[in-house]
Amino acid sequence: MTDEVKARLDKWLWAARFYRTRSLASTAIRGGKVQVNGNRIKASRLLNIHDQLIIHRGEEIFNLTVLGLTEQRRSASLARLLYLECPESISAREEARAQRKLLHNSVRYDRGRPTKSARRQARKIRRDPFRDI
Repeated sequence: MTDEVKARLDKWLWAARFYRTRSLASTAIRGGKVQVNGNRIKASRLLNIHDQLIIHRGEEIFNLTVLGLTEQRRSASLARLLYLECPESISAREEARAQRKLLHNSVRYDRGRPTKSARRQARKIRRDPFRDI
């Protein structure tokens, strides 16, 4: 985590635990999901301390500053020390997570296959929609 250490972007993303494997990190970089200082880059680019990264991972967007460099994967608590995420990014991700949770809770999931009587009722409704009016 010193200035002398050089870290490739794909290895750093893996070590900072943004991706489970280096190949996933490389694929994300090639796909334009990772930007360094506002530019698309290659996986082999060497990171510097204080570089600004924007990472699109699924529905989440991380906006962070590199604080430390390493190519060795450590525990999650140590990996968290490698970067500083801006407060706006954190609040935007939490808000998006809350919206997804509300959307998930509002969707009604059926309880499996309908019973025979439920199928009969559905057939009656389809045949004569104004029956009970």
